[in-house]
Amino acid sequence: MVFSSLTFIYLFLPLALFFHYLTPNKLFRNISLTAFSLAFYAWEEPMWIYLMIFTAIFDYYMALLIERWRGDKKAKIILLITIMVNLSLLIFYKYGGFLYDNLSAIGQLPFDRPKNSLPVGISFYTFMVISYIVDVYRGQLKAQRNPLNFLMFISLFQHLVAGPIVRYSQIGSQVDSRSIDWARFSNGISRFCIGLFKKIVIANVAGALVTKYLDAGFNDLSTVEAWFGITMFSVQLYFDFSGYSDMAIGLAKMFGFDFDENFRHPYAAQSVGDFYRRWHISLGKFFRDYVYIPIGGNRKLQLRNIMIVWLLTGIWHGASWNFALWGFYFGSFMIIEKLLENFLKKVPRFLRHTYTLILIIFSRAIFYFVDFGQLKLFVGKLFYSTNSISPGFKSDLFEHIFWFILVVLMCIPWDEIYPSDTKVNMETTRYYHMLKPAFNIAMLFLATMLLVNSSYNPFLYTRF
Repeated sequence: MVFSSLTFIYLFLPLALFFHYLTPNKLFRNISLTAFSLAFYAWEEPMWIYLMIFTAIFDYYMALLIERWRGDKKAKIILLITIMVNLSLLIFYKYGGFLYDNLSAIGQLPFDRPKNSLPVGISFYTFMVISYIVDVYRGQLKAQRNPLNFLMFISLFQHLVAGPIVRYSQIGSQVDSRSIDWARFSNGISRFCIGLFKKIVIANVAGALVTKYLDAGFNDLSTVEAWFGITMFSVQLYFDFSGYSDMAIGLAKMFGFDFDENFRHPYAAQSVGDFYRRWHISLGKFFRDYVYIPIGGNRKLQLRNIMIVWLLTGIWHGASWNFALWGFYFGSFMIIEKLLENFLKKVPRFLRHTYTLILIIFSRAIFYFVDFGQLKLFVGKLFYSTNSISPGFKSDLFEHIFWFILVVLMCIPWDEIYPSDTKVNMETTRYYHMLKPAFNIAMLFLATMLLVNSSYNPFLYTRF
């Protein structure tokens, strides 16, 4: 089940909210939310719920042991064992087939290729439990004593399938106790509707164009059409994932939780480093706090540390060499920007922005094409093609002209241009709050109509 399905919006969510607020009893609320979260996760593939429950039980008891022996060598041993078990499960289910294929290319293996499918959301909840365990070991957290509350934290349907990566330190107090806050609930509804609008009206339309220009074969594409297709994939990827994050943050508010922001207008970035401080923020912070800083950070071998983090970031996204190449690509530009930091500060803002967008859009080809043969052919099309622009392309541009304008407007960081203390922002905010119910109804109505009339509704990041 995904947030942008009619079943979720008009059946699952109303029932989950009803039972959550049926009684002020805190225990019943947590039991109800846990039950609905497990049902949400088990909707498509019930078998994977056992793996998640095992992870929750295992890490619950390991955290208690680590806290009990904190400061002793035993705690460090348990920490290492716990991290190894969690990463082993992730590697087996997500990378088992990939490792088998590469090792078998070297020599025959004495066992068959793993045939298991990828448990939805395993990359996200694995990083969640690792951050929790490490924070308990560092003394930054007290281990959760209530096993039900810990299972609820791991299984919360609001973030389980595709993030953001929520740390226990962010919502631990809300796991134990939440009060009804109607202002937060109202803001949650608005945030969910905005995310749904971004997903259905922007990402799905962009996805249809991606399918037309990239999936159907690109031998007949002109260079302009090739760039258009990969630009549409950049649009789809951003609005798909940021829309999901908006919906997750909004749903969390409806149930009394506050998740951190996961996107901050990444296409307004002035450098690659700036872009990834704005994109999938929870993943970047995880690698910063649990990989980059522990291996040396800025203190020693900084350039090496940057490359390690980016190779891991690439591999995290998928079990394929193209993701490793994608990580190497960005690691290289991060290092180049670090070495040329003083020079880049003097470059005009417009040129920095243009350079960043070109690098990001080009990188989407590496991200999109798993097969290196296809990637090579497509990159060739990006730089040279003997084909002329087709009439169908011109028709697509004309038919989507107002949609393109909407995309650009929604990528502009209006809150950075007009900060909260400016008159324009205050006036806009006042009118928005007055019209917020009408906006929410309009966005929900439009999204519902499009969902009813279309079967195309993928969520890209659920496969990571």
